[in-house]
Amino acid sequence: MKFPDYYATLGVEKTATADELKKAFRRLARKYHPDISKEPDAAERMASLNEANEVLSDLEKRKAYDQVGHQAWAQGARSADDVRPPPGWNQGYEQGSGASRPAGASGFGQDHSEFFEELFGRAAQQRSRHQSNQTGQGGPAWNGEDQHVDITLDLAQAYRGSERTLQLAGYRIDERGQTVPETRTLSVKIPVGVAQGQLIRLAGQGSPGFGGGKAGDLFMHVNITQTDGVRISGRDLTMPVFVSPWEAALGGEIGVSTPAGPLTVSVPAGSVAGRKLRLRGKGIPASQSSNSAGDLYFELNIAVPSAVTDQQKQAWQALAQAYPGFEPRAR
Repeated sequence: MKFPDYYATLGVEKTATADELKKAFRRLARKYHPDISKEPDAAERMASLNEANEVLSDLEKRKAYDQVGHQAWAQGARSADDVRPPPGWNQGYEQGSGASRPAGASGFGQDHSEFFEELFGRAAQQRSRHQSNQTGQGGPAWNGEDQHVDITLDLAQAYRGSERTLQLAGYRIDERGQTVPETRTLSVKIPVGVAQGQLIRLAGQGSPGFGGGKAGDLFMHVNITQTDGVRISGRDLTMPVFVSPWEAALGGEIGVSTPAGPLTVSVPAGSVAGRKLRLRGKGIPASQSSNSAGDLYFELNIAVPSAVTDQQKQAWQALAQAYPGFEPRAR
């Protein structure tokens, strides 16, 4: 088993402050995040960075690591049995890895190294036994972690609601006090009227707690796909609508197919390309978190028909003659 040097992983000194640790982690995370990095080992490097940051940014974990883990690494220990921590090193330490965390703390699930699970899993086991011996009761209660997922919807699903089946990866504590991975399947209902960028909270649907601790919450971040030139801002939509030159010049009512269904729109006479027409309340519908629906904006584009037949060419020539002083480039 390898004993990692978390300080070297983040490129900081052992005396680094919390602010220095945060800056170092953010800088490296931008470089190695799998979604943006082209490095072949980006996922592995990101997992190492997450683990180092999780330990060193937590005062109790950092203290335990400094007393045991970093000392073991420096001495070249080859297994957990080679580690000889000072007496009482884990007293007051609350295990917070994997799918659980101490009540009132925060954290996030991720892949952990064998060293992490051995060190902090053993700390949990020893602490549980210690409290059991002292009180005659079970070990400490740890709250489950909050979990975050991204969900992508199309406009129809945002207007009418949807159902999704999610696969949630996390950890649990087994009977030996070790963190072990597990995958949960959860069916969720996406309510009507979710907005672009909305964060939906499902209380108690995150990682389960341990020892009587509460389950964490599940947060779903909504992304609505923008297609066919439609732009989304919260619950408001802006969509392009094409009109003929005579519809723009003379005005009139036109039929438009929208996510809210077929609508009739009045185009004012003398409209020009880029003009916006607003339909109140025809954007993404209201939801439980918002009492008002969004608005739907039509952005006019003028479609110019081609002149193919003699009759069409004569019609355009007659139009040109009807506007002898018209100069479009002077506008």
